[in-house]
Amino acid sequence: MNPVGKPGKTGSLMPVEAALARLLEMAEASRIFERERLPLAQAQGRVLAEDLLSTLDLPPWPNSAMDGYALRMADWTGEPLTVSQKIFAGQAPAPLEPGTCARIFTGAPVPAGADCVEMQENADVQADERVRFTEVMTPGQNIRPQGQETTVGELILSAGTRLGPIEQGLAASLGCAELDVIRKVRVAVLSTGDELIEPGQALGPGQIYNSNRVLLCSWLQRLGCEVIDAGILPDNLETTRARLGELKDVDLILSTGGVSVGEADFLGIALREEGELTLWKLAIKPGKPLTFGHFRGVPVIGLPGNPASTLVTFALLARPYLLRRQGVQDVEPLNVQVPAGFDWPQAGNRREYLRGRLENGRAIIYRNQSSGVLRSAAWADGLVEVLEGRTLVQGDSVNFIPLSEVLG
Repeated sequence: MNPVGKPGKTGSLMPVEAALARLLEMAEASRIFERERLPLAQAQGRVLAEDLLSTLDLPPWPNSAMDGYALRMADWTGEPLTVSQKIFAGQAPAPLEPGTCARIFTGAPVPAGADCVEMQENADVQADERVRFTEVMTPGQNIRPQGQETTVGELILSAGTRLGPIEQGLAASLGCAELDVIRKVRVAVLSTGDELIEPGQALGPGQIYNSNRVLLCSWLQRLGCEVIDAGILPDNLETTRARLGELKDVDLILSTGGVSVGEADFLGIALREEGELTLWKLAIKPGKPLTFGHFRGVPVIGLPGNPASTLVTFALLARPYLLRRQGVQDVEPLNVQVPAGFDWPQAGNRREYLRGRLENGRAIIYRNQSSGVLRSAAWADGLVEVLEGRTLVQGDSVNFIPLSEVLG
């Protein structure tokens, strides 16, 4: 096991787990508790601010799980029964008349006095419209009891739950038209470097298009964040200091590009002068350099500038940090173990996250794993985790993190 790196030390590599634990600890210390009340239909992707308790029993009354006939078992002697009423969903039935059955449809309330519903496939309607039942029946069959799903006062969704379509549907089933959610995290996104220009402009000598800003702004919006596009910081200390000073009402400054100890790293200089800067070297590939600090009290996360490095470190470290700031506890993505469809003969001292996808149940990887190749992630549908110090042959088990787990 590699030793845990300490803040400011560059001679050792910090394991991914240790870096994530540190980030989550700091996120917990700066939790966002402000809330807003939203219409249910607008709560997609937001974080529930308080426990959601059931205000009613679901279902509110026993109802039929089948189209069929409701009867009292004690009235069934094998002889046909007269149909005394017909009950559709949404109707309030009369109590069941003794010695009769009721025609009933799926979801309709079971009449008082009935303790069984027989499906219509096991019922013969006679010429006189009485009904003969052909199979052995048991009390309670095909009846959904009152409170089968929820009962009054039961905890349904805990505070800190991210709301998706299923959670919204569950809240709707309880009659909730609005929900209290944590306000959006306000994230300022900036890139650093004179070599960067925006798409649509003509490339000059030594220049490249800035893909990270578009990647992160789009990703943050999918996470339900409020995004402030702070553009590109030029390699100028005064401009950098002034631009950072404008970002007063944000919860996080998220940067990409080299914040280090170099004399041309003006973002790092500004952070040291008016805040604090911690440099970590992580046992991760791609994405070894990671920065955490503050500028005038505002948290700053600096991601590495290569596109694949930005993607991996945001997915595995920045994204969990942002979710924990909102009170989400389960912030790590699910992963599955699958057979490797490739060989990995050379063990490394960093944990590698290879851009790959599943084919015929096996993980295969993109041919070029360079940290500067974003195309590898567009081709992939997940990240293949290769642990430190490990070699692989085809068929060995590896962890696979679907991109769908981290993109939203």
